[in-house]
Order: sequence, then C-alpha cells, then structure tokens
Amino acid sequence: MHLLSSRRWGAAAASATALALVLVGCSGEADVTYTPPPQVDGALPEDTVAQMQAAVDNAIAASGSSGAIVGVWVPWRGEWVAATGTQAQGDDTPVSTDMSFRVADVTRLMTCDVLYGMADDGLIELDASVPDYVSGVADLKDITLVDLCNGAGGIGSSEAKLKNAWLTTPERVWSPLELAAFGIGQQASAPRTAYQDSDSGYLLLGLALERASGMSASALIDKYVTDPLELERTRLPGATAAAASDGPVMRGNHLPAVEGGYDCTAPIDVSVASASMGFTDSGAVSTIEELGTYIQATAAQALRAEGAEPARFGAPLPAAAGAPSWYQATGGAFLVGSMIGQQGWTAGYATSAYSDPATGFTVAVTLNNSASGSSIAAYLAWELAAIASKVPAAEGQTAPEFGLPFTADQYHATIAGIVTCAAPPAG
Repeated sequence: MHLLSSRRWGAAAASATALALVLVGCSGEADVTYTPPPQVDGALPEDTVAQMQAAVDNAIAASGSSGAIVGVWVPWRGEWVAATGTQAQGDDTPVSTDMSFRVADVTRLMTCDVLYGMADDGLIELDASVPDYVSGVADLKDITLVDLCNGAGGIGSSEAKLKNAWLTTPERVWSPLELAAFGIGQQASAPRTAYQDSDSGYLLLGLALERASGMSASALIDKYVTDPLELERTRLPGATAAAASDGPVMRGNHLPAVEGGYDCTAPIDVSVASASMGFTDSGAVSTIEELGTYIQATAAQALRAEGAEPARFGAPLPAAAGAPSWYQATGGAFLVGSMIGQQGWTAGYATSAYSDPATGFTVAVTLNNSASGSSIAAYLAWELAAIASKVPAAEGQTAPEFGLPFTADQYHATIAGIVTCAAPPAG
C-alpha cells in the first residue's frame, strides 16, 4: 500500500500517472478539500536505495536500536518504504512496515490541527488566554492558546524531571495537569520572544481544547485529523496501559544505564504503556504509511479550508539559540529549509516526519529505542531527505526546483559520531 496511492487518495493507474481524486472530509463544520500532488508509483533508483539503507543502518547502530521503519516518497520519481532489523537485541523477530508505533512529538502537530480547526469553526479564539480554559494556572494569563501551539509561551519542560518515571513505570496513568506542573514551576521567560521546547505547553493546550469542546482529546483528534484523512490506525489512545495497536506492533525498547552509556545487550520492553505520559504532547500512535500521509497533509495545511487565516506557519522563530537560519519553529512544527515536520521520543521509540508542502516530498522514520532521545531520528530523516531529493525524475515527469540547506554526508557523520552503547568491560 503506497502513501498517496492507497484507497484514501485514489490509485495510480501506472507508475507515472497522477492521482486524480480529491480528499473531501468534514473537519468540524467546514468541508476540507485537498488535492494531493501527483505521485509516481514506482521504486526509487537502486543506488539511491543503497545509500538510504546505509543511512538507516548507521542510525540503528548509533542509537542502540535493533530495528527501524522508514518511508520516503518522492512524487516525481517513486517511493521507498522499508523495515530493517528485529524487535530487540536477542530477538530474531523482524520488524515490518505494517507495524504500529508511538509517534512522540508528532502529536504536537495534531493538537495544533485541532486548535486551528476549532478556531476556523468559530468554537475557540486563537488568542484566548490559557486560564480562560484551564483552571489553577492564573499566572499564565498573558499566554494565549496559539502561544502554546507555537512553543512561544515561555513555559518550561517537564521532561527532565519525569523521564526516569516514564521509563521505569510506563503503565502509570498521569494527569495532564500534574505533568504540566513540572514545567510550569520552572522559571518562565517572556511569551512570544523565543521558541521553547515545552511539553507542558502542549499538555495545557490539550486540556484547553477539551474544556472548550466538551470532548476528549482523543475524540478531537479523530474529528479534526484522522477521520478527514481516513487514517485507520492513527489515534491518541486513552490512559489505560496498552500496546500501540491491536494489530502488529513494533516493540519499543529502552536500555539500562551503565557507566559510559547504556547496556545495549539487555533492552527493556516498554511497548505496553499509558499514552497519558504524553497526552496531547506525545501520546499518539500510527504506522509508517499513515504517518507519511498525515505529515504530507498537515504540512500542506490540508486540514484547513483553502485560504484560511491566519497562516499557521507564517511567523516562525529560531528553533534554538544559535540555530542556522533554515531551522525554525512555529505551529507545533519545526521548519527545516522548505520542509515542515516534527521529531521526538517517547518511552521505547524515537520518531521523525517531514514534508515539503510545495512538492509533497515526504520522509518519515521511527527507531525502536528511546535511549538516545530524538536527535538521531531527526538527523536520519534529514539525511534521507538530502539523499532522495537529488533523484532524477521518472520518464515523462519533471523534477521541481527543490533543494535542502544541508548534505547527506553532514548528517551521516553526525549520527556516526553519537555513541549510545557503552563499550563492553575489558577481559
């Protein structure tokens, strides 16, 4: 099943035939119409695939993972969807492309989809004050809901305080406000002055959306995201501890810490977990095909009516102090050159997904280990994008003027220089 040639979008009649169907869904009160870019139905060149496979192998080794699932869709040439490796070190069960996994911070994009969908439907104001909808946070009166979506609320993050608890008790059910409190309690910066990677902000945003709608966050994501796109295995699970899906699941692993790093020979299975640890920040699950479909649609703002204002990605901030000018953040996303997406980790998984809204060029990756955090998953997605962006067009097609402000070699070397696993003891 192909990203843009599945039943959700219509089937390509031949490898160079453009998709002809239009997505029409009901996102709240307004119909949403999206014509996906033409997608050639075919494989990418063998030399390109070999280079991308080497990139995946390099990332698996550096991260201490045992497996990865990736998808690369080049509309003017073809696609590569592949699974590499096994469920865990010492487990010979192979991973496969139909397996579900946790998408981590890609959930932030979905939460912002709901915010903008509700705003477009007249159900909420983007510039409403956070305490209008969330009790017990009166000090946040100068922060708006759209500030939370943009990562511009100046609120701290809970991750550093809670990471160990998430990994050692993945089945624990958390209250979103309890989680957010660990970030709210930190020294805040002035809102709208800088981007700050704050899980607490997206947790508060989820609570506000629930209060404004009278619906659960899971139901809101169904209504504004998965139902319009007909994503059958993408959802925000409830708080009950469970695997990522009732169907095939990629095992999520973490590694015990030892002196000098992590012990990669004894992975801990954290596949069964409560999505409450991530909620509307990082709790959603998907498959590689559906993740690719989703990121392409949301990057193109397909879940909003054409011409909807304000533009969600129109006023980005630097993603970090000293970040290159091509790396920015807003709207629940990172902007990497012309690509829009997210990356993150949650217990057992590191995931990244990006798409170029002008061309539909799309990359999605997941690794089955969370010990190294999200950086390797992000760098792998960027490396794959740099490789695949250079493929020539298929016969009868024309490659767009599309490029990225970095090279594949740059991120291949960066990934190779990350050492997650501790060296075995001498003797």
